Amino acid sequence: MGDVAARIESKLQKAFTPSTLSVIDDSHLHAGHAGARPGGQSHFTVEITASRFDGLTRVARHRLVNEALTEELAGPVHALVIRARASTE
Repeated sequence: MGDVAARIESKLQKAFTPSTLSVIDDSHLHAGHAGARPGGQSHFTVEITASRFDGLTRVARHRLVNEALTEELAGPVHALVIRARASTE
């Protein structure tokens, strides 16, 4: 796992204490496209399940994840796919 992925995982663990969390570096799929960096670590998919998302809309869940990752989204992360699920899903 790269440095950026590890930071994403750490911040999401701390913010949501998820029951499941997967951080996938998809950068290799975007080589040569806008926002792609030579060293990768610019495009990610996050799959997260947490009770914090119970009763929230999909948009509200995404906002919480984006807020937790403000620094990464302002810098090294160009694109982030979020699959946020409530604990009841």
